[in-house]
Amino acid sequence: MGAQRTVAVVDADGIGSHLPGALARQGLGCVVVRSDTPDAGFAGDADGAGSHDVVHTGDVSATAAALRGRGVDFVVAGTESGVLLADALSAALGTPGNGMSRPAARRDKYAMAQAVAAAGLATAASLVTGSPDELHAWVRQRGEWPVVLKPRASAGTDQVHFCHSAEQVDAAFAAISAATDRYGGRNMTVLAQQYLHGEEYFVNTVSRDGVHHVVEVWRYHKSLIAGTVPMYDYEEPVPADAPGVRQVADYALAVLDALEIRNGAAHTEVMLTADGPVLVECAARPGGAHAPEVVSRCLGTNQIDLLARVIARPGEAADGTLPRYRIGTPLRYVSLISHVDGVVPDAARLAPVRALPSFTELVLAAPEGSPVRPTVDLSSSPGYVYLSAPDAAQVEADYRRLRELERTGLYAAPVAAGGH
Repeated sequence: MGAQRTVAVVDADGIGSHLPGALARQGLGCVVVRSDTPDAGFAGDADGAGSHDVVHTGDVSATAAALRGRGVDFVVAGTESGVLLADALSAALGTPGNGMSRPAARRDKYAMAQAVAAAGLATAASLVTGSPDELHAWVRQRGEWPVVLKPRASAGTDQVHFCHSAEQVDAAFAAISAATDRYGGRNMTVLAQQYLHGEEYFVNTVSRDGVHHVVEVWRYHKSLIAGTVPMYDYEEPVPADAPGVRQVADYALAVLDALEIRNGAAHTEVMLTADGPVLVECAARPGGAHAPEVVSRCLGTNQIDLLARVIARPGEAADGTLPRYRIGTPLRYVSLISHVDGVVPDAARLAPVRALPSFTELVLAAPEGSPVRPTVDLSSSPGYVYLSAPDAAQVEADYRRLRELERTGLYAAPVAAGGH
C-alpha cells in the first residue's frame, strides 16, 4: 500500500474550510497554507481534518520547499485570496496546476476580459484608467447608462458602483481610488465596464488536466436598493436542460480554457444577454458561501466533494463518471437585507425565521448584537438563509415572510430594561 498523498490548500477559510474534511474522506492528507494576503482568514485545522500548517511569508521557493518536504503533490486555492499563490506554488513544485502564460488574468478583471476576448468570446466593453478625464471621455463616447466602476482585483461586490450620472462616476472614481481592495492592494487604477442587461447565472465547475465538469448552474435574482443599486436578493439552481443553461455552461467552459484554468475549482458568473452569454467574471476557486451538505441534499452533489474526487481520482473527470447534478427538492439561497441601522438579531428575534416551514439553514455574518448597517452590497448583508421544501410555492411564501420580518423589526436594537 502506497504512502498517503497530500494536498496543500491555500487559505482554507470561507467555503475552503470544508476542503480538508472532503480531502480526508477521499483518503488524502492536507496541509493548510496561509497566504501573506492581508485579511486572508486562517482556518488552521479546518473542518477538523487539517494537518501541519505552513505560513507563506513572501518567498515562493521557501514555501514550495516546505510543501515538498511534506510530500505535497497537489496545490489548490481554498478561497480568492489564495488563487495567485496556489498557482505560483503549483508551478514551483511542478504539480498539476493552471497555465502560467498570464496568471494575473485569473485575478485582474481587466486582464481577464482581455484574455477572454482574445479567445474570441464575448466580453463587456471595458476601460482601465487612473484619469477621471479619460474615464469621462469613454463614458461620453459610449453614451450608455448606467456604467459599472470597480477595482481591477477584488472579490464579491467590494467597491462595485453602478453609476447613472457624471456626478456618480466622479464619486465612484474617488471612492475606489481612495480605497484598498479586500486583500490589501491599493487601487491605483479603476476598471469601468459596460452594464450588461439580461439574466445572470453562475456556473461552478471542477477541472483536472484540462477536462472540465459542470457541478451546478444557478441563476441570480436581484433587487434594487435605494431604487438604483442592484443587490443580490436570492439565487436558485436551474435544471441543466432549462432554456439557455447549456449555452451558458458551454460559454463558461470556454472561459476556463481562455484563462488556462486546468486543475481545481472555478466559479464563473455569466450574463445571458439578448446577444448571447457575456462574462461577468471568473474566479479560479470554489464558489462563494454555499453550504456543501445543503447543496448535496437538494442537488445530489456539491463542488467541494467533487473537487476532492478529481484530485484523488483524476480519471473520473476524463471518463465522465463524476455525478451530474439534478434538482430534487427546490432550494433557494436568500441574502439577508437590512433596510435600517440595527443589530444582528438574537435567538428570540430569529425564532420566526427558524419557524418558517421551509427553513433549512441560517448563517450570520457577525455575532449576535453586532451593529448592522443598511445593506448596499454583499459585504454589508447580515448573512444568508437557505429555504428548501418539496413544494416550490412554500419556498416562495416563506421567502416573502422572511422579507416581511426584515421590514418589521428583525434587526431592531433591543430596548434596555427601564428604557423609554
